[in-house]
Amino acid sequence: MRSPLNTPRKILSIAALARAVRRAQARGKTVVFTNGCFDLLHAGHVTLLERAKRLGDLLVVAINSDRSVRALGKGPNRPITPQRDRARVLAALGCVDYVTIFDEPTPQHAIERLQPDVLVKGADWGPGVIVGSHAVLRRGGRVVRLPLLKGYSTTRIIKRIPSG
Repeated sequence: MRSPLNTPRKILSIAALARAVRRAQARGKTVVFTNGCFDLLHAGHVTLLERAKRLGDLLVVAINSDRSVRALGKGPNRPITPQRDRARVLAALGCVDYVTIFDEPTPQHAIERLQPDVLVKGADWGPGVIVGSHAVLRRGGRVVRLPLLKGYSTTRIIKRIPSG
């Protein structure tokens, strides 16, 4: 079992993570990739991550940087949680092997650099609009859309928090 003190070692730059992914794939390991903001981590996120982990040997989670979240237009006060804290919380999950932060509007560059075997998104993403799907499929990988846990949404949680 990993010590909680190892959690920061699971947070890597995309360059360092690409090296770790290549080593794992060279040993025959299947690398699963998913991405998102993961602002205010909730049970829906955890369920998706646990299901994603079952699809391979290593689960890589790429999170939007704070700047990238703001560019998505999720609201003036988003993200609620800073990127380093979001990365730290995700890295503490047993199902997550590595976390990286990307600053671009989409994870396309990260996906092309990491070359995962499996790309996972929630079923709310249509098959034709999943960023990076062509890069994964072109390499012989697969794209998996997982069902979401009903009733869980960061936006919904934020709306329930009393202001003032």
